[in-house]
Amino acid sequence: MAYRIGRGKLVVVDIDEEGKFSNEKVLRDGWDIPGWVRWSPDSRWLTYAYADLNFNNEIYIHAADNSKEPVNISMHPRSENFPFWSKDGSKLGFVSERNNGDEDIWFVWLNKKDWQKTKEDWDEGDEDEDKPKDKKKKDDDEDEKKEETVEPIVIDFEDIHERITQVTSLPGGENNLIISDDGEFFYFTAGSPTTKGNDIYKIKWDGKDIETVTSGGVNASNLKLSPDGKHIYYLKSGGNFARLDIDGGKSETLSFSANLKIDFAKELDQIFEEAWRTLRDGFYDPNFHGKDWDQLKKKYKPWCLSASTKIDFNYMFNTMLGELNASHMGIYGSDRAETQTEKVGLLGIEIEPVSNGIKIKRVVPDTPADREASKLMEGDVIKSVNGENLGTGINFYSKFINTTDEKVLLVVEAKDGKEREVIIRPASSISNQLYDEWVDDRRELTNKYSNGKLGYLHIEAMGWSSFERFETELAAAGYGKEGIVIDVRYNGGGWTTDYLMAVLNVKQHAYTVPRGATDNLEKNHKKFRETYPFAERLPFYPWTKPSIAICNANSYSNAEIFSHAYKTLDIGTLVGIPTFGAVISTGGQRLIDGSLVRLPFRAWYVKATDENMEWGPAVPDIIVENSPDAKVKGIDEQLKTAVDELMKTIN
Repeated sequence: MAYRIGRGKLVVVDIDEEGKFSNEKVLRDGWDIPGWVRWSPDSRWLTYAYADLNFNNEIYIHAADNSKEPVNISMHPRSENFPFWSKDGSKLGFVSERNNGDEDIWFVWLNKKDWQKTKEDWDEGDEDEDKPKDKKKKDDDEDEKKEETVEPIVIDFEDIHERITQVTSLPGGENNLIISDDGEFFYFTAGSPTTKGNDIYKIKWDGKDIETVTSGGVNASNLKLSPDGKHIYYLKSGGNFARLDIDGGKSETLSFSANLKIDFAKELDQIFEEAWRTLRDGFYDPNFHGKDWDQLKKKYKPWCLSASTKIDFNYMFNTMLGELNASHMGIYGSDRAETQTEKVGLLGIEIEPVSNGIKIKRVVPDTPADREASKLMEGDVIKSVNGENLGTGINFYSKFINTTDEKVLLVVEAKDGKEREVIIRPASSISNQLYDEWVDDRRELTNKYSNGKLGYLHIEAMGWSSFERFETELAAAGYGKEGIVIDVRYNGGGWTTDYLMAVLNVKQHAYTVPRGATDNLEKNHKKFRETYPFAERLPFYPWTKPSIAICNANSYSNAEIFSHAYKTLDIGTLVGIPTFGAVISTGGQRLIDGSLVRLPFRAWYVKATDENMEWGPAVPDIIVENSPDAKVKGIDEQLKTAVDELMKTIN
């Protein structure tokens, strides 16, 4: 028998000697695609990971003959993945996030009798059970060619989810699980504590005797156990093949070479078909926003295949995607053509040409031009770069091509006419410094507009690093303030809205007074109505004072979800202009040449209005636009409106 997966279906089929399929049985037909499907050693069961509509992955065991409903063996609200059978039929291992959101190795005892054994039982061993195993090993040694008989696996399904055991609890995540044939040892990858990258580890099923099998951060991936259970094959850094001897513990790199002849015309045809089918089977709207997806293929495929370069192919394919008028889409991949790799080093200055060089109009804080060792000042004139004078008609930036982190000599004339030499190391980017400067300016304006009563926070993106920055700055920005302004303008999205809601949507149900805070608890306890040990009672420190939020047309995706949620949950007033209206959960599919097609697969609707957030922007309670010259004037009308509105609430 064999299984195949397609369009959310898990199908088992019989295969005859000629390789033909017959007796097809659909085991699972739903919205999700079963992941990490594996046969049991006796070929009577399949295990896989499958997500419910709340996107929680669970591990299932499914009878291959479909005689039994699939059994959820993990039963937990945290995701589980990577199931792996032990060949002896005693355990089914998997990776779970159930312990503090960390990816650890767990397993379920398939047989209740094994689960009920005590530590002493395992230490002493069971001689009666060992004898048949020893005999079988002897028989196998005597006749290696004899086909091995696989005993049926005995699975006790009653309350199986209660027989789950944790194996690892290392910092970081463990992955690429493999179990030795005898079920004694688990092999997995985890981050190396001494070097960058990961290594392969070995641990006994009871969590003891952990050891590092490889060293130096080999970045092992795609671990596969050999049919005889004696070796683990894997990929290491640089895409090299390697093999690990399980008994000896030695690892060796395997040589590999291959010649590949590519028919680029046929490859483009294959790329088109793969990308088109990916969207056919997975695009979030089965009606394709009212478009005929088959007809679009007939229209655009000839044009795509007429492209002389991959860049042109991508351009035409993306034009076809544009017909769907949907966000979070695109095909991406490099072209075979060689292009220039020049990069201009940046100093962190605004400039204007003058007769004797380049005059500095502004210095961006924390850039190379703002360092003590290479300080440049507003009004300075840069007269030469590495000995070359800067006259009129010379492109200043051409002098800094490929100079990133290299020493560059400047001759600078100050306002008083004195010249000095400055050695500076240009940076490859100053975007972070420009962002920090903009945020600092908003913070100063908030302080000015509110007379020091409000704090200000900008959320750059909806990713983990931005959330950690938000969490760090929340205490500082809100310290001693009566309210806070939360700004998601120019936020490109991500996934952390619900973390932010967990911070902003906490309701205080009690207050506490520790010993030493007052000398008369009965008389003074009401003075402490705003105190509560949030830091020790919640995973995130919450904000329980008034707040207000700002969005604009450059708030995308998860920043729009945040804006919708802020209104729907009635946390505060939303100010600004409507968001872009581009909200679909997206994934992606790699194609034959390594390029990627994005796949929008999940719709988002506002629960309060039943409105699709795709094409349905978050509309602020107070709409206000910034004037075109706001930046030049050093003002921010949207921020000013938000501050004034929040001050009304506080007052």
